[in-house]
Amino acid sequence: MHLLWLAVPAVVVGLAYKFYSANEPEIHAPQSPSLYPFVVADLPGRGKGLVATRDIAQGELVLREPPLFLVPPSISEEPAPLIWRLLQMVSAPADREAFLNLSYVHFPEVLDPAAYPEEVALAIFQTNAVKAGDGVGIFPRMARINHGCSSAFNVVYTWREREHALFVHALKNIRKGQELLTTYTDTKRSRQERRSFLWQQYGFECACAVCSLHAAALQASDERLTRISRHYTYLATWGHGKINGVEAISTINKIWELEDEEGYWSERGRLAADGAWIAAAHSDAAAVRLWAQLAIKWYIIELGHGSDLIREVEQAAGYPEQHPAWGSREPTKIGRPPAGSLDGVLTTNHS
Repeated sequence: MHLLWLAVPAVVVGLAYKFYSANEPEIHAPQSPSLYPFVVADLPGRGKGLVATRDIAQGELVLREPPLFLVPPSISEEPAPLIWRLLQMVSAPADREAFLNLSYVHFPEVLDPAAYPEEVALAIFQTNAVKAGDGVGIFPRMARINHGCSSAFNVVYTWREREHALFVHALKNIRKGQELLTTYTDTKRSRQERRSFLWQQYGFECACAVCSLHAAALQASDERLTRISRHYTYLATWGHGKINGVEAISTINKIWELEDEEGYWSERGRLAADGAWIAAAHSDAAAVRLWAQLAIKWYIIELGHGSDLIREVEQAAGYPEQHPAWGSREPTKIGRPPAGSLDGVLTTNHS
């Protein structure tokens, strides 16, 4: 694996240049794998990945993993010796071996681990580390999750500061024998742009189900994803007062419709919470409640019940007038969520 969000590579690369504080990173051991609904499997032509050992339901907790070690946002020593030192501080030999068995990208050549142990450790960290609160962490099990674009990826992860662990949840129903996939980048762009980024950052050409579509279907997918991205850019102008609340909600509904067509279900909790925020700003209590309920539905799927974001939108659903944005714009009836989007609210107990 690999980095998920676009912000993370900049953080990791920054290790080579920012030497300010002397904060000591934290060391943690990962959990026992005995109850996980997946195995690490060899995938012909693609290295290793995680494959489901049973059916996994949408919203189910797939993995909870503390970091093997964390690196703070600024460090006071050279990055390669630092990562090597942190690795030596991991007590269990099996955990150190799990780290060293991860793949890595090092252009232009592959390094000999025996000759360049510190450089290899840094390359592994840079390829596999993900953002964890203010710092950057390494999670050997989560790092085995391979990449998929758009509708191809089926799990998402989030860092919970209070639990000090990474949580991976199923974004969609996953069948036994199906590979678990997340995304290493913002996939709301054309295949050419996605492949170019992934090749430059990780050294592979994506051949996921979306990138492997035949010409007509691929063109339609590219067009949808490009339109979704443009709508997000347009929606952001509401924050600067360039569009009104009705236009903003209409844009959210257009994004939702296009994402349904594409099968792209990520970030929907945040999008619905934006709808609640806009509704509150325009003093539309009924709309706040509906958008907040939709946000709860998708936050449970994406983040699990323990997320602080769920508590925030639950507060908005129950007491719209107490929303921090309430009344900050002109009063307007701004519109409700798309038809059918509130169906199927999860009632099962997910962690």
